Amino acid sequence: MSLNHTPGAERVHIGFFGRRNAGKSSVVNAVTGQELAVVSEVKGTTTDPVQKAMELLPVGPVVVIDTPGFDDEGALGELRIRKTRQILNKTDAAVLVVDGTGEASEADRELLKLFQEKHIPFLTAVNKADISEEETLEKKFGEYENCISVSAKTGFHIRELKEKIAGLVQGQPSGKRIVGDLLAPGDTAVLVTPIDKAAPKGRLILPQQQTIRDILESDAAAFVVKENGLKDALKNLGKKPAMVITDSQVFGKVSADTPKDIPLTSFSILFARYKGNLQTVVRGAAAIGSLQKGDRVLISEGCTHHRQCEDIGSVKLPRWLKEYAGKELAVELTSGTEFPEDLSLYRLIIHCGGCMLNEREMKSRLECAKEQGVPMTNYGIAIAYMQGILRRSVELFPQVLAELD
Repeated sequence: MSLNHTPGAERVHIGFFGRRNAGKSSVVNAVTGQELAVVSEVKGTTTDPVQKAMELLPVGPVVVIDTPGFDDEGALGELRIRKTRQILNKTDAAVLVVDGTGEASEADRELLKLFQEKHIPFLTAVNKADISEEETLEKKFGEYENCISVSAKTGFHIRELKEKIAGLVQGQPSGKRIVGDLLAPGDTAVLVTPIDKAAPKGRLILPQQQTIRDILESDAAAFVVKENGLKDALKNLGKKPAMVITDSQVFGKVSADTPKDIPLTSFSILFARYKGNLQTVVRGAAAIGSLQKGDRVLISEGCTHHRQCEDIGSVKLPRWLKEYAGKELAVELTSGTEFPEDLSLYRLIIHCGGCMLNEREMKSRLECAKEQGVPMTNYGIAIAYMQGILRRSVELFPQVLAELD
């Protein structure tokens, strides 16, 4: 897959943090080699996180994120700091940028503490080396770990900074598969992809694209059909496919049309496994069976999109939940980067497959729910549970199947 087509969720996320006017944006511009962020002597010029996709050798495709100052003030400043905290939940490696002409600050210490609490590998870039005395840096910033002095203005040590950043993320686990490890060369997987009003015009959605690519990389074949063509496809294939993978919203029909001796699962179930949370969301589905009248349910999506009639998150899932529970429920919806910090109001969280979120952010959301004692499941698992086919939908994964025994 080329750099331009590497999905954001598959890129390493590198966040630049620090106080206002420490030179974060200037350092980001120097690292990316572009005027990505507006720079100014005025404090607080960066008011919202700014992201840039680039290639960092030898790591490969990454996302660089410039964040607002962590010492911002006032009501708007608090909102900006909140945004910065949200960015930490998706950050795979962090760079703390400090002003070499200043002193160590409480805001910097708080950021360092957050990096450690969230187990984010980090380094400290002491900026403005062109106008500060390098020999005083150790004395002023000796408490900071993994320091390097740089100058965004002159380019001093910017190449070395990039090498250090690459060192932070090299060696992190990789090589995970969406479905390829479940297939042998020559196998066929049948993919059921509805084309309705909610489907994007002229293309498949990202999870479908990525799954097809992973199948092909395994030297297996992907046979793609709409839900009303599945029966004929299975009849005409000439051999039994290794599995059927379906869009969750047609789980019931696809299950009825797929012979019992053919394994069946969904895209969102595969992506839950891919991001390391399948067992957790399978356990969370049990809460659907104990929902009571008036319980609040949060449906959360990792992306934002134009909602059509019969949208799965805002229309279909709420309807199916209320029909299954036989009770009136209070269903709320969030999307994109907005995920509530206080989850204690909810009896259950149902999340999308998370294809637009990187693994760290998805795990952060799950951990947040766990800490507050709120069960969390995902679209595919929830629908399979309500359709009575959950056991069948995870039979490909023996360890997960054991959760249901």
